[in-house]
Amino acid sequence: MTPTAGGAPTTKPLPAAPRDYRFPRFERRTLSNGVQLLVASVPKLPLTTVLAIVEAGASVEPEGQHGVAALTARLLLEGAAGVDGAAQAERFESIGASVESQADWDVATVSLTALSHRLPEALALVRDLLRWPTFPEREVQRLKEQRLADLLQQLAEPRGLADERFANAAYAPTARYASPEEGDAASVRALTRLDIEAFYAARYQPAGTTLIFAGDVSMDVAETLATSLFGDWTGHRPKAAPRGVDAAQPGRLVRVIAKADASQSELRIGHAGIPRNAPDYFDVMVMNAVLGGLFSSRINLNLREVHGYTYGASSAFEWRRGAGPFVVQTAVKSDVTGAAVQEILNEIDRMRSAPIDEDELTLATSYLDGVFPIRYETTAAIARALANLVIHGLPENYYDVYRSRVRAVSTGGVLRAAQDHLHPDELRVVVVGDPAVVAAPVAKVTGIAPEIMSGHGGEVTR
Repeated sequence: MTPTAGGAPTTKPLPAAPRDYRFPRFERRTLSNGVQLLVASVPKLPLTTVLAIVEAGASVEPEGQHGVAALTARLLLEGAAGVDGAAQAERFESIGASVESQADWDVATVSLTALSHRLPEALALVRDLLRWPTFPEREVQRLKEQRLADLLQQLAEPRGLADERFANAAYAPTARYASPEEGDAASVRALTRLDIEAFYAARYQPAGTTLIFAGDVSMDVAETLATSLFGDWTGHRPKAAPRGVDAAQPGRLVRVIAKADASQSELRIGHAGIPRNAPDYFDVMVMNAVLGGLFSSRINLNLREVHGYTYGASSAFEWRRGAGPFVVQTAVKSDVTGAAVQEILNEIDRMRSAPIDEDELTLATSYLDGVFPIRYETTAAIARALANLVIHGLPENYYDVYRSRVRAVSTGGVLRAAQDHLHPDELRVVVVGDPAVVAAPVAKVTGIAPEIMSGHGGEVTR
C-alpha cells in the first residue's frame, strides 16, 4: 500500500495483463559446401555470440573409444594452425573474446562471444580451431590424466558415483548410454592421438556443421564472413549415430553400491526415458514438473516437508536425441533409505493412477510459462536455444508457440503421459550407501534382493 500526500493508504495497484513474448526472428541459409547458417539479429548491444554445432557427440564414437568425442573437442583449444594453446588463448583475450569447446551426447560445440566489431577476427580464430587443430601429444596426455583424476575423485564422491552407476543399471551393457559420457578409466587410458585424429577426420565435416549467430549481426554479414572463412572447406557427410545407443535394461533391479559406514544414502530411481522429439513432450514436461521437477512437486514435498527425509528431491527426463534417462534423485539419512524409496515408488504410482488436481496443473504451467521469456535475455542464451532446434529437429515456430503449448496441457494429458512413460515394472533402484544398513529395508519395500557392488567397480555379490 502506498500512502497519499495526506498519509492515507491508496489502493494496491493491480497487475497488468501478461505481455506477449516473441522469440527473436531468425533466418536459415546453407553454404554450397553444406555448412548451415542460423542468424538471429538482436542489435540491442554490440555483442555477438557464435555457436558452431558439429555432429561429433559421444553417441557416434567408435566402439571401444568412449571419451574420444569429449577429448577431441577439448583439444581444439590446445593448438591449431601452427599456434599452441597458450598463444591461441592470448589471441582470443587480446580482442576481448571468450571461447569454449566441449562435446555432449549429441554434438560438439565451440562457442564464441565477442564485440561485434571484433567478430571477423574472432571468427577467424574459431575457423582455425575447427579446420586445423594440431592435437599436440603432450596435451593429449595431459587431458587424459585430467579425466582419469576426475574419475578417481568421482569414486570417492557419492553423488557422481550414483549418477554413473544408475546409467549402467538403466541401459544395456552394449548401449553407449550405459557408460560415462566422457569415457571410463579403461577407455580413456586406451585412447591415442591417432584415435583422436581419426575421429576428427570422420566427424568434423562442413556438411555436419552449423554456425549459429545471435546478436548484433545481420544474415548478410554472417553469410559473407562464413563464406570467406568456411566456404572452401570440403569433406564428406558424417554418418548418423548407430542404433542401440539407448537400448534399455529390461525388468526391475535393485543395486547397492557399497560405501561402508556412510551416514547418508544417495538414491537414484528410474529407467530409460524418451527422446527429446517425442510428440507428447509438453505433456511429459508438465507431468514431470508436478511429480518432481519443481520445489513444490509431489516428491519434494513428500520427502522434504512431510517426512523430513531430505533437504531436496527431484525428478527429471534428460533430453537427448536418443531415449535419455528418467531419474528421481535425492540423498537421505541411511536409516530412512527404505522408507524414502517407498515414498518415491508411491508417488510414481499415484501419478499414474489418477488425474492431478487443477491447482497442481495451474501451478506447474504458470511457472513454466512465466519463466520462459527470461531464459533468453542474452546472446549466448538465444544461440543455445537455436542450437536446440538444430540438434533435435524442432519446428521453426517452436519458441513462438512454446507458451501456448504449455498452457494447453490438460490433466488428462498429464495422466496419459504418466501412464505411457513412467514404468513401475522397469524401475532400476540404485543406492550408494552402507549395505549393512540399507540393503534389508530396500529389499523389504521393493520385494527384490539387492545386488551389492563395490564402489570401485568390483564384482556384484549377493
